[in-house]
Amino acid sequence: MQDKRGEMMGHISGNSKKGGYFMPEGKTDRKDEIFIDSDKLGTALNGDEVLVQNERVVRVVKRAKTEFAGTIKIDHEQSWLKPYNTKIYNNIAIIPTTDQKISDGDRVVVSITNWQNLAGKIVKNLGPAGLHKTEMETILFEHDIDQNFNEQVLREAERIANEKIAENEVRRRKDFRSTITFTIDPDDAKDFDDAISYKKLPDGNIEIGVHIADVSYFVRPGGALDREALRRATSVYLVDRTIPMLPETLSNGVCSLLPNIDRLTFAAVFVLDKNGRVLKNWFGKTIIHSNRRFTYEEVDKILETSRGDFVIELKETNRLAKKLREERFVRGSVSLETEDIKFRLDADGKPVEIIKHPTTDSHRLIEEFMLLANRKVAESIFYKDSHNKKPGAHTFVYRIHDKPDKEKINNLKKFLKSFNYKFEVMGDLNSKKLNDLIMQADAKPEERLIKSTILRSMAKAIYTTKNIGHFGLAFTCYTHFTSPIRRYPDIIAHRLLENYIQNGKSPDMGQYEKICLHSSQMERQAMEAEWDSIKYKQVEYNLDKVGQIYIGVITGVTEWGMFVEIKETMAEGLVSLRNMKDDYYTLDEKNFTLIGKRTKKKYRLGDEVKVKLVEANLDRRTLDFVLV
Repeated sequence: MQDKRGEMMGHISGNSKKGGYFMPEGKTDRKDEIFIDSDKLGTALNGDEVLVQNERVVRVVKRAKTEFAGTIKIDHEQSWLKPYNTKIYNNIAIIPTTDQKISDGDRVVVSITNWQNLAGKIVKNLGPAGLHKTEMETILFEHDIDQNFNEQVLREAERIANEKIAENEVRRRKDFRSTITFTIDPDDAKDFDDAISYKKLPDGNIEIGVHIADVSYFVRPGGALDREALRRATSVYLVDRTIPMLPETLSNGVCSLLPNIDRLTFAAVFVLDKNGRVLKNWFGKTIIHSNRRFTYEEVDKILETSRGDFVIELKETNRLAKKLREERFVRGSVSLETEDIKFRLDADGKPVEIIKHPTTDSHRLIEEFMLLANRKVAESIFYKDSHNKKPGAHTFVYRIHDKPDKEKINNLKKFLKSFNYKFEVMGDLNSKKLNDLIMQADAKPEERLIKSTILRSMAKAIYTTKNIGHFGLAFTCYTHFTSPIRRYPDIIAHRLLENYIQNGKSPDMGQYEKICLHSSQMERQAMEAEWDSIKYKQVEYNLDKVGQIYIGVITGVTEWGMFVEIKETMAEGLVSLRNMKDDYYTLDEKNFTLIGKRTKKKYRLGDEVKVKLVEANLDRRTLDFVLV
C-alpha cells in the first residue's frame, strides 16, 4: 500500500541482469508488478521484503534468505558462487578461510556476511555438482526441508513404538478384526494409512469401512513428536526418496496398516445400497487386522480377469466406487485426471527410464471412498447441532477450494477462443461448464494443455477453519481425514472429531486457523520441491539424447520463442525464435500464436510439432529444441 510519500511495501520477485519485479503488499496480479532497474535494486534479492519509492528500493525490510546454495567457480585466486536459484542473477563472492577446502564445481552453501558487496563464507559443502546426492540435497536446502529428526523426537518415537497397547484401549474400540479388510497402494509404498473393510449385510446392503491409521493415539498434543509434525506439516516426496512427517518407527511401523497384524484405526463406516447411496454412517475408533496388502497393479489385474484374492469383494467395492463417482460428476465435480510420471533410477541415481502412470480403476476405487470419508466427516461437524446453531459453529479443519475469480475466467475464455472452443459463462462459473469443456478436448492433441490451463485458472485448495466448500469436487463440505501419517491437518481433524464424539466443547478457532495457514504454506513448499526434483531428472534423462527427434505439443508462446512438451516423456523445453531461421516470427498475444512475417506461417498453442533436442543444460535445468 502506498503512503503519502509515495512509499510502498512489498516483495521483490526474480532478479535478472536488467532488474527485478516488485509486487506491492496486498496485490497478487502480475499486472500490478513494477519493474525496477538493476541499478535501483540496491542489495535486494529475490523474495526480499522491501520498501520502494519512485521505482527504487530504499530499504530491505526483511531478507527472504541469508544462506544460498550454488556452484563454486574458481578463476586463479578468486572464487565465487553461482546461485542455484535461477531467479538470483548476482554471483556471490567467497570470503576465503584458512580451513576452506573447495574445488571448482563444488555445490556449497554460503552465508552472506557483507550484503553491500554480496560476499559470504562457506558453511557447508554439499558435494560435486551433478551428482545425484548433491542435487537432491540442494533441492531440499532450497526449499528449507529438513531430512533428519532430532534426538528428542527419535527417542519419543522409539518409546511410543515400544509401548504395549493396553487391553482396555482395544476393548473400547469397535472390533473389525474378523471383517475382510485390505489396503491398496503403489508397489513401492512403505506407509499404509488407509484400509477398506467389506461386509455383505443380511438385507443385501453393503457395509464399507474406511479405516485410517490412528496417528492421534500415538502423537499426543504438546509432545516433541507433535511439535515436530506440526513444524513439518507434511511428508515430502522427491523422485528418489520420501522425507516423512513422522519418524519411520511410526510412519512405517506401529501406525502403518501392515497386513496380518492388529492395528489401531479411526474409521468412517458406511452402509450403502446397491446403487451406492449412503444409508447410514458411523464415525469412531476401531481395531483392524488387514488380510491383504494389494498394489494398484494387482487389483487392476483381478478386476480385469475376475481371478485372484478377494475377487468378489474387490469387484463389488469397485462397482460401488463407480456409482459414487457417477453421482459426484452429476453434482458437478470437475474431471481433471492426468498422467503421473515416475523415474527408474540406476545405482548412481541417474534416470534410465521415464514411466507414465495413468489413473486406473484401482486408483479410482480408493479415491472415491477416501473422498466419501472426507466429505461425510466434514459434513458431520459443519452441520452438527444445526437445529439450534448455524452451520459451521464448531471449530474444524476444512479443505476448501474457491471459485476462480472473474479475471482468470476471462483469461481462460480468451485462451479457449483461440482453439474455437465453446465456453460461454454468464454469471457464476459452474463446474458442469468446465466438464463440458474438458469433454470437447478429449483425445485431442491439446487435451493435456487445456486441462493444465483450466487447473492454473482455478484457485489453490487450502486448509482453513472457515468453510466455503470445495468448488472442484462440488462438495459443500470437505476435509482431510484419510492421511494422518503424512499430513498434519488430518491429525487435527482426528483430534477434533474425537472431541465432538466425546461431546467435548468447541475449542477456539484462532489457534487452528494458524495451523491451517502454516500447513497450506508447507504443502506448497513440499510440492515445489517435488516439481524441482522431477524437472531436474527430466533434464538429466535427456543429457545423452541430444540429436533425437520427438513429437511434442506447444504449451506456451512468448516474444522469445515457444515451449514444447514432449509427448513421450512429458518434459518441456524451449524452441528459441533465434533458431527459427526460415522466417522472422512475431507474437500475436491475443491469439497465442507466433506468425511468420513473410510466410504467414503460424505456430499456435496446442499445435503438434516435430522437434530435435539440441541441448540439455543441467545448470539451468532447461531443454532446448529446434523445429524439424
